[in-house]
Amino acid sequence: MKEKDESAAPRASRAKAARGDQATNPISKDLVFRVFRDNPGKVLSYRQLSRRLGVTTKEQREDVFAHLKSLKKSGQLTLLQNDDYRLTDPDAAVVATEPSSGRKTRKNDREPFAAVNRGGRPAELVGQDPVVHRRREAGFDFPDADAPTTPRRAGRSEGGDTITGTVALATDKYAFIISEESEQDVRVFTDRLKFAMHGDTVRLRLRGSRDGRPVGDVVEVLNRVRPEIVGRLYLKGGIGFVKPDNRKLYFDVFVPFENLHGANHGEKVLVRITEFPEHDAGRQPVGEVARSFGQAGENEAEINAIMAEFGLPFEFPAEVEEESESIPLEIPAGELERRRDFRHITTFTIDPVDAKDFDDALSIQKLENGHWEIGVHIADVTHYVRPGMALEKEARYRATSVYLVDRVIPMLPERLSNGLCSLRPNEDKLTFSAVFELDENGKLYNSWFGKTIIHSDRRFAYEDAQERIEGLEADYTAEIQLMNSMAKKLCAQRFKQGAISFETQEVKFKLDENGKPLGVYVKERKDAHKMIEEFMLLANRKVAEFVFKLKNRKPRYTMVYRVHDAPDEERLQNFALFAQKFGHQLDLSNPKKLSTELNDLSSEVVGRPEQNVIQTLAIRTMAKATYTTDPRGHFGLAFEHYSHFTSPIRRYPDMMAHRLLEHYLEGGKNVEVEPIEEECKHSSEREKLAANAERASIKYKQVEFLQDRVGEQFTGVVSGLTDWGLYVEIEENKCEGMVRIADIPGDFYELDKDNYRLVGQHTKRIIQFGDELQVVVKAANLLDRTIDFELVDNRPDSVKRREQEERQSRRGYRPERSSKGGRPGGGKSGGGGNRRR
Repeated sequence: MKEKDESAAPRASRAKAARGDQATNPISKDLVFRVFRDNPGKVLSYRQLSRRLGVTTKEQREDVFAHLKSLKKSGQLTLLQNDDYRLTDPDAAVVATEPSSGRKTRKNDREPFAAVNRGGRPAELVGQDPVVHRRREAGFDFPDADAPTTPRRAGRSEGGDTITGTVALATDKYAFIISEESEQDVRVFTDRLKFAMHGDTVRLRLRGSRDGRPVGDVVEVLNRVRPEIVGRLYLKGGIGFVKPDNRKLYFDVFVPFENLHGANHGEKVLVRITEFPEHDAGRQPVGEVARSFGQAGENEAEINAIMAEFGLPFEFPAEVEEESESIPLEIPAGELERRRDFRHITTFTIDPVDAKDFDDALSIQKLENGHWEIGVHIADVTHYVRPGMALEKEARYRATSVYLVDRVIPMLPERLSNGLCSLRPNEDKLTFSAVFELDENGKLYNSWFGKTIIHSDRRFAYEDAQERIEGLEADYTAEIQLMNSMAKKLCAQRFKQGAISFETQEVKFKLDENGKPLGVYVKERKDAHKMIEEFMLLANRKVAEFVFKLKNRKPRYTMVYRVHDAPDEERLQNFALFAQKFGHQLDLSNPKKLSTELNDLSSEVVGRPEQNVIQTLAIRTMAKATYTTDPRGHFGLAFEHYSHFTSPIRRYPDMMAHRLLEHYLEGGKNVEVEPIEEECKHSSEREKLAANAERASIKYKQVEFLQDRVGEQFTGVVSGLTDWGLYVEIEENKCEGMVRIADIPGDFYELDKDNYRLVGQHTKRIIQFGDELQVVVKAANLLDRTIDFELVDNRPDSVKRREQEERQSRRGYRPERSSKGGRPGGGKSGGGGNRRR
């Protein structure tokens, strides 16, 4: 009997039919309007509406969007904020849809919806009241990537005594409960949460509404997902309490002496909560120190605290390490026979100078017809990490490597990531390859996908490759220059098809041997980086297209896609209004030319003070890229189908894509979609968590960098505005801090939300987004990860003293407010670059 091959991709005996396989009917405008008419006065989001209408296809989604736009334009619906709509005039709507025999004659019966959005306007971009503007994903508010997502069932009543939902902490004052039993998120103030934490499942009692939103009280915490917090330990009289680092957590944790386990005053600790009070009055949760990281403010303590705060693993389980060590180094002869051999073809890797995990290599050879064969060779991780192994389970859980400022938390153990799977030079390596036949103009003639073996001739750092691109005569100069020329042609084709050119800036640090930052700079992307990226994009796109086209009708073969939806029209309108404040016009009348408009704007702002603000907010306006089995395409790259195939050492979705592609290449039947979709959701969530951890580590290092530069002067750009301060980003290093409004010299300033600016009461001086200012570093607080600036003031000391006295005597004066709360979503980091496209 033949032994089963454990390396084979998962197979399913019968594919489940996709829900969208059956013919679907278009959704009429009357049907959309009827939902609002039947719910007069009710606010409905697009998501709620689509559930009520049973939307399942892309065509139906487009129908609904078009009808909402038309109904809004005609005045029948009012856009309240983001994607929330309601009837403009509920009474008129009811009368307009009554049978004619029962309708009373009205003066304005001919135009029952003529009253258009009285005083309505798009959601605020700055200084948002978090109670009113809850949806972090809209406008220019920074998305709350931690927000748990619980599906809702359409049509459920909100009037029941109790409902069950998931906690999403908004601030230290209140949370929202996301429930499938409620059409709207329910707001619960923290003194009524029963110490529930972010992500916990709770049962709550509804008790009316406030500010148009339902409110309630938590009756019972049904499931606590992670009853641990990270914070600073304070000791007094033999007892301690832990103050959490997470600014949304609303309680401290009491730690009895016997539960300190040797932790000392002032240390960063992980505390496990062992007892939650049955009754809230005057009591705190009780916990025990599970892990001490050392004195707060020290590099190891702070970075380890960030890891613990985001639930990142510190080490691999012993069985995972043992399993990785047991994998033999030798490649079996039988394995070579089933692979295409590329060892005789010129092959090299190009990576960062300090990289150790080389998961992609390029090969090049000229064909007899004059064309060029370019091979994109990817580490064959799934050959070593197979279903059922402890390695597989750990990789699935981690889902991604995490790149903190001073360390990498890998998805796979070092023996695999830096050894067996790493495409090191002068070693035979197993790979999964996408091989392309191209001419010198970048025109693609043929594609081939399959298992291969390579032997890398050379390991290049990006700097080495760039020197050859710029003319250095050395080994492989001709090959690199030719491939760079092809990559530029491929890039030009992408932009011709509508790709978007906005990119975030990646912040990098120069660290000493103790991890202390000696310098902060913005990583420059040169042609060598873009060349590698272009060939990786080609491989990812063609793999996705190949699987999608294997079957020409639904249900298509299941595949892991990287999707990026087109931006919401209202969010684009908000962005256009914002850009207009800087003199930039965006014509949004033609959706087909949207990418051209955005790219033109990107070019216009290069070198101007508002460049980073405009480009960052443009990116925030776009939808977030995620993993799914739904092949919706990638708007930003202008690809109809796109996957992640090229980084299986550090991304689990790439491993999934490898297994599925291998399965189909071997003639396997369609794979059941639901388990793959669940893994896609998990990977998307882990990616968000990793991004948040990376941002936290960057912010910490930026604060640490400026701690030794208190009193120094920098040039910065206004990057945010709130009721209590303005945020300024230093141009040279992207460190962001706050100037309190109360500290702005020369006048008393107020926030003009409508025009995204501060206005002086007496001088009428205007400070707005993108303005260039001179600031002095006033304070850098490592414990809170906050930076305070003050504006340069060259006036005489006597004038400054007189103004300070006037401020203090002014009615309603309060001591300066801490910037700890920050603006919604915190400061920008720019970390991550293009790793997550």
